[in-house]
Amino acid sequence: MDFNELMQSEDLTRNYEIQDINANKPMGILAYIGLLVLVPIFTARESKFAMFHAEQGITLCIAAHVIGLFAWIFSLIPVVGFIFGILFGLVGLVVFLLMILGIVNSVNGQAKQLPLVGKFTLIKLQ
Repeated sequence: MDFNELMQSEDLTRNYEIQDINANKPMGILAYIGLLVLVPIFTARESKFAMFHAEQGITLCIAAHVIGLFAWIFSLIPVVGFIFGILFGLVGLVVFLLMILGIVNSVNGQAKQLPLVGKFTLIKLQ
């Protein structure tokens, strides 16, 4: 698998009704802001668009927390911890950029999977 394959993401917008998209863009935005992903999960369960973004957001949130845990563990190792600290800092930047991309997709009314993590569904909400 090369870089271009990793960065491709499927656009599923055609599967969602325009009224649902327009009414639930704010819930889609919240889905990418850390633990605020719980807001659409508990308040917009009837919205397929909001649940799509909640699934993407919770996958990203869980991945970020797992990466953070590994970063903390490796930071305890002298010398190696410094090297891994730089590496995990770059990974954290990638996670932040994916959050921004998810928010932009939601604002634009798109149901596009996030690159790298979008194909994985850790929790099925729909």
